[in-house]
Amino acid sequence: MVSLSSITQFLLLAFADTREMQLLHFWLFLAIYLAALLGNGLIITAVTCDHHLHTPMYFFLLNLSLLDLGSISTTVPKVIANSLWDTRAISYAGCAAQVFLFAFLVGAEISLLTIMAYDRYIAICKPLHYGTLLDSRACVHMAAAAWGSGFITAVLHTANTFSLPLCQGNAVDQFFCEIPKVLKLSCSDTYIREVWLLVVSVCLGFGCFLFIVVSYVQIFRAVLRIPSQQGQHKAFSTCLPHLAVVSLLVSTGMFAYLKPPSISSPVLDIVVSFLYSVVPPAVNPLIYSMRNKELKTALWKLAQWG
Repeated sequence: MVSLSSITQFLLLAFADTREMQLLHFWLFLAIYLAALLGNGLIITAVTCDHHLHTPMYFFLLNLSLLDLGSISTTVPKVIANSLWDTRAISYAGCAAQVFLFAFLVGAEISLLTIMAYDRYIAICKPLHYGTLLDSRACVHMAAAAWGSGFITAVLHTANTFSLPLCQGNAVDQFFCEIPKVLKLSCSDTYIREVWLLVVSVCLGFGCFLFIVVSYVQIFRAVLRIPSQQGQHKAFSTCLPHLAVVSLLVSTGMFAYLKPPSISSPVLDIVVSFLYSVVPPAVNPLIYSMRNKELKTALWKLAQWG
């Protein structure tokens, strides 16, 4: 058995053996990372600087951009560095930090997406109660609850995962320290405790997803009563991409953490993990801004001022 204290580093999955392919992956992940930094950074700057955007919807969008920046910065920079320097190593502390930060930020993001669906539901279906149900104090409390739930989830998962004895080497078959891949290195029956914690977390995430779907169903029913076809088109073109990104995040995340080992393969695991860890932070800025005239106006003012 390899004791916990004897492992000083883990080995992440190498994308390619040839130097040319490694450099291709370097440029690909660098481009995705820079796009995510630019998109989320612009949203954060616009919402912060433009007082017209100091509303509950944009306050939650600001928090979402912060979480997206954090989550993609937890995994992708290490991939970029390893591809550039032709290495697979990540320190034990670095792996634990990845597990903690990723669980923290993604857990908080799922909670925040649920809150954002509730915000849209109240705005469209109960507009007369919007000011009382979502005043500034309520918004701060809900955002704090989202961040807090992510933090508690991360503490539990990190403590459970890295308290297990390891006897299956130190090769993590993933491009970042994903909890199921770290658990595969364990030789103790106590890993079942972490598996059950994962199941509970995924079930809670699915519960949030169901709440989001029900909220959007109510929104769509209200939108269909709008006499203007232009108004209907605008609402559907805004809400459907939001629902698609949430569905992608939850479905691929559930598959990655609950799939049986019999259907696991390196290519499938990489694709699924890429879809829930890299794609949402990169595309969320486009999804939440491409149909948003207020945000576009704020960004244009920011560009002119700069």
